[in-house]
Amino acid sequence: MDARYVFAVRFRLDPDARGVGVEPDEFETRLTREADPPGEEGWLFFRDNLWRGEVNDADHFRRLTEEALGVTVVSVEYRAFETDEAYLEALKDEIRDDLGTFNATSVSEVITKYLGSSVEVGP
Repeated sequence: MDARYVFAVRFRLDPDARGVGVEPDEFETRLTREADPPGEEGWLFFRDNLWRGEVNDADHFRRLTEEALGVTVVSVEYRAFETDEAYLEALKDEIRDDLGTFNATSVSEVITKYLGSSVEVGP
């Protein structure tokens, strides 16, 4: 099983050395975060950090990304949830087993509520 969250990150370089500069000083890159297996610790990352296909607390997530990357992060935007069929089925099964956790009546409602339409299924 394989799945990852994909984000667009805009970051800035702020050189500390006197007389050192960079141009341009802002860049955008693709950041991925491996999705934890359904049911295991961390698997609810999507519920805790996303809402309708967007980062639910941009400032908080920006700070977390700064800590992870060690650079000044200007912005972070959620782009996609890339997964294979096996992971997606396991995720749906785990969600189905506990719909009450998500205050939802169906698996598709949960996926739309948090991931929006950004689920990309590949081989």
